[in-house]
Amino acid sequence: MFALDPQSSVPLVTQIVGGFRQLMDDGALRAGAKLPSIRQFAHAHGVSVYTVVDAYDRLVALGYFLSQAHSGFFVRSRSSQESSSLGGSGHYSFDSMWYLRRIFENRALRSKPGCGWLPGDWLFTEGMRRSLRSLAAEDVDLGGYGEPKGYLPLRQLVRDLLAAREVVVNADQVLLTQGSSQAMDLAARRLVREGDAVLVDEPGYANLLFSLRFLGARLVGAPRTPAGYDLETLEARIIEHRPKVFFTQPRLQSPTGSSASLAHLHRVLQLAEKYDLIVVENDIYADLDPESRPSLASLDQLKRVIYISSFSKTISPNIRVGFVAANPELLEELARLKMISGLTSSEFTERLAYGALTDGRWRKHIKTLKERLAQGQQQLATQLLELGFELFTEPKAGLFLWARHPAVQNAAELAYKAVEQDILLGPGHLFSVDLEPSPWLRFNVAWGQDEAVLRFLSALKAT
Repeated sequence: MFALDPQSSVPLVTQIVGGFRQLMDDGALRAGAKLPSIRQFAHAHGVSVYTVVDAYDRLVALGYFLSQAHSGFFVRSRSSQESSSLGGSGHYSFDSMWYLRRIFENRALRSKPGCGWLPGDWLFTEGMRRSLRSLAAEDVDLGGYGEPKGYLPLRQLVRDLLAAREVVVNADQVLLTQGSSQAMDLAARRLVREGDAVLVDEPGYANLLFSLRFLGARLVGAPRTPAGYDLETLEARIIEHRPKVFFTQPRLQSPTGSSASLAHLHRVLQLAEKYDLIVVENDIYADLDPESRPSLASLDQLKRVIYISSFSKTISPNIRVGFVAANPELLEELARLKMISGLTSSEFTERLAYGALTDGRWRKHIKTLKERLAQGQQQLATQLLELGFELFTEPKAGLFLWARHPAVQNAAELAYKAVEQDILLGPGHLFSVDLEPSPWLRFNVAWGQDEAVLRFLSALKAT
């Protein structure tokens, strides 16, 4: 069929994709032909099953392969126009949603410096177990559905939490959701119509960008700076595109780790007032911030701001409990939309989260978490600088560092090489408005001390 060269600098996944593409473009494999199974190809060529899965999935995304359940993979019928649009030179683009699903969120990889979650031993595991035992001992009615807005005691707790963050709400202004992702999706589906210009952080929160693209929004980037925003460009793009909503993450932002200064927050709200913008504030890392910072919501008191946060990052990603707070009229609309799209959220998981949050050791857990992240920030920043990386900023708190290396032009290519070493990286194009190749990488400092990762990255120093 074709030979692979394990000694080549070209990743094996790329060699497999290129080999099959060449066979199909030359006519050696015709439309409808059955392809070797993943295991057959892996055995015949002495490569890992995972490598072949990756390559086959990429060929499906590119439109070369067709996957049929229980039957295998077949050569897909493609017009010459389709073929040329994918590029005949060996350079190709691919479906970034596929990449997100197959690579970026692949928990099977051993090392995960590009992921967006904490390691299991950093989470509030014992608190969760205590909450689960307590819940099991209660006479809880597990029949029926929960409250439309969510478990009332947890909403009251969120009200008190927001009061500590200087946001004044009542419990009826809080809607519990299945993580912050559902909260942002509800806000997007309420505020965005197909073809609308939507202002977003650039680079920005990857899941949100994919969700907005799915809705047919025209994404308009608001460039991030270490202090928050490029305010001049922000206003210019508002004037040019006239968006009605701005989705932003002022604090410990993903992927850059930056936090907006107070002056920048005030200016964003001035622009929102001047140009009639609704601002959706994603504040999911508030609990990881050792500083007491104002939020857009605290400055605006939910007149123009919709405030979103989550407990999934600090308790456990498997506890999909987030919340949204908004002015009463808009909150009721979001609650109705929640019921239409998915009925109530899980009262069981909301009770579990409530038990963990009211556990006597919760505050100590959060304090320890902040300290570990601060230490991880310092250590990984030092190591990346020694390896020749440039840092966007040094936040000294939170999960992320945003970095690039002069030897890397397209971080996606490096990410594919990393996969072959059982390492998950976070390439910059995933966080980009236009999905163009990017040299930037997102690093999660909680996973940054893995020796295998540092060895892999150290090869860049020699190039």
